[in-house]
Amino acid sequence: MVKSGKKITKTPSLSKLTITALFTALIAILAQFAIPVPFSPVPFTGQVIGVLIAGSLLGKRSALLSITAYLLLGAAGAPVFSLGRGGLHMLTGPSGGYLWGFIPAVYIIGLIVEHSRPLSLYKMTASMLLALSFIYLFGALQLSLIMQYSLGQVLAVGVLPFIPLDLLKVIMAIFLSLQIKKSLHQNKLDHLFMSLG
Repeated sequence: MVKSGKKITKTPSLSKLTITALFTALIAILAQFAIPVPFSPVPFTGQVIGVLIAGSLLGKRSALLSITAYLLLGAAGAPVFSLGRGGLHMLTGPSGGYLWGFIPAVYIIGLIVEHSRPLSLYKMTASMLLALSFIYLFGALQLSLIMQYSLGQVLAVGVLPFIPLDLLKVIMAIFLSLQIKKSLHQNKLDHLFMSLG
């Protein structure tokens, strides 16, 4: 913490930056669990699990930092997006809206989690489903604009086929988040994450 007259600014600690970077790496790794589909320019990927967990564990600010770092790495050409791809075209292409949707997604989860302590299963589920809806919204809008799809077409190739698997990802993310939180509490390491928001 640095004092400048009456103004106080916080400087990120090394542990905070390390944990944030680990989540950036986790999302990049999960993005490689991807399956291209013939009917859509959007592949099935695992990165949404990492996004949801980041939001629930890091809080809104650190989760935003983690996602921003992930998107910047990918835009710079690092192969962190699905199927080992990278480059600015991934953010401006047909599936780029889903990537942009990660930003409001983690913020929403982090915001709800920070204001819901102790966090109930209901609120965690609601936060992740709301976050998922923003990923779909941003993804569908960009897909529609670039591919010139109608509402029916964009739902058919960019939303509806992904819902069952994404709901499974939400269940996995909830389970993993709760297990991690429980483990941190048992080992008296809650402070590592409580201070990240």
